Amino acid sequence: MKIIDRETGKRLKEIDPVKGNPLKDEADISSENSPMDPPEAYAEPTVNQITDEELDESLRIFKEEHKEATAVIEKFEKALISFKEKAYQLDDSINEGFKAFFEFFDDELLPHNRKEEKTLFPILHQKLLENDEHSPGDNPMTAIDMMEDDHVKFIQLGTLTFNLLGLAPRFRDEQARTFTYDVAFNNGLELVEMLKLHIFREDTTLFPLAQKYLTKEEFNNVIKEMHSLDAKTHQHTADCSH
Repeated sequence: MKIIDRETGKRLKEIDPVKGNPLKDEADISSENSPMDPPEAYAEPTVNQITDEELDESLRIFKEEHKEATAVIEKFEKALISFKEKAYQLDDSINEGFKAFFEFFDDELLPHNRKEEKTLFPILHQKLLENDEHSPGDNPMTAIDMMEDDHVKFIQLGTLTFNLLGLAPRFRDEQARTFTYDVAFNNGLELVEMLKLHIFREDTTLFPLAQKYLTKEEFNNVIKEMHSLDAKTHQHTADCSH
């Protein structure tokens, strides 16, 4: 049984393939820490929390997309753990969890991230700089820098995990196969945790900051650009399916 029953991950590889030694890349990714990382990952947000009803429509859309992503991520996490517990033997449930995740990663998560980067992030980054919501120094960083850095790491870890899961069955040597699955498993769990933490930070810190500093006119521009990007993404997906 194949982990993925069609060529998925294609667009992921086209965007940012992992280069060089994958094990070295994995170590590099794991050791990179943003200077803006809080001491406690899920610490209580310092921004005053607001209800979804108080958020602009554009932010509510992003949060709804986060909910959809979380469901797929959790299913993938369960599939990974089950795969490890069963000594890396596939079954229908594990296969479906992997397939659903990588297809969602390509078709929904990466477009979601690009949409944030194209619409919300530029204006919010500027607003945070203007309101002293940044790190000290000659090259101040805002929360946007950390979020964009996360987006790059998602692509790297997603590509690495996908490729290793596809590579492992090709090894005839059991030890080499198991080792490769172990690396894929560890990278997959790291990706899961990064995605969960990223969503938590955006929902509880970044979006309240956006609501605090952006004007209604600026939000209107964000939502217009979002709809335009969504239309282009759907058209691209339709073209690729033919």
